[in-house]
Amino acid sequence: ISVVSGMFGYSVMSLVMTATPLAMQFYSFNFSDTATVIQWHALAMFTPSFFTGHLIRRFGVVEIIILGTLLNLACMITNLLGVTFIHFVFGLILLGLGWNFMFIGGTTLLTDSYRGDEQSKVQAANDFIIFATVAAASLFSGVILDIFGWFFVNIAISFPMFIAFNSAIWFRFFYMPSLKKSNQGKVNF
Repeated sequence: ISVVSGMFGYSVMSLVMTATPLAMQFYSFNFSDTATVIQWHALAMFTPSFFTGHLIRRFGVVEIIILGTLLNLACMITNLLGVTFIHFVFGLILLGLGWNFMFIGGTTLLTDSYRGDEQSKVQAANDFIIFATVAAASLFSGVILDIFGWFFVNIAISFPMFIAFNSAIWFRFFYMPSLKKSNQGKVNF
């Protein structure tokens, strides 16, 4: 679940964020409008980091991952509702928040998923999977936008978010209760 959350959260963010300036240029926005959208997006990505850890402790890591998937789906819906400056700004703000919750949630969950002697290998595998997927999403975002358009770029994120959301729901409601019973409540998720 941690790898799925990090991989899909980061790659969806990269796909949409990389395509946004190109889409805004296509829809005749000037450079300063595009820069403003990306600035708000970057602010939404990193500012929540000051309190995401507190939210994870209060509500649970899986719940924050689920919220991240919902924020990314809200980004998709916002971007599909129109191509005005406001749509781009709010869509990218939602995308930044969704990335933050999914990526930090996934990396937090990862640290609870391995033994001490596995740390280097697990972290290396996690990083390789996430950043290979991000590279592919970044690389293909322009191609997808050029061939299929802004509408399809946003529709494309529904499938990975569906997988991440359902995986987190399964983990939360089916796997965690059985794990807690088998470990007599000693699991720290």
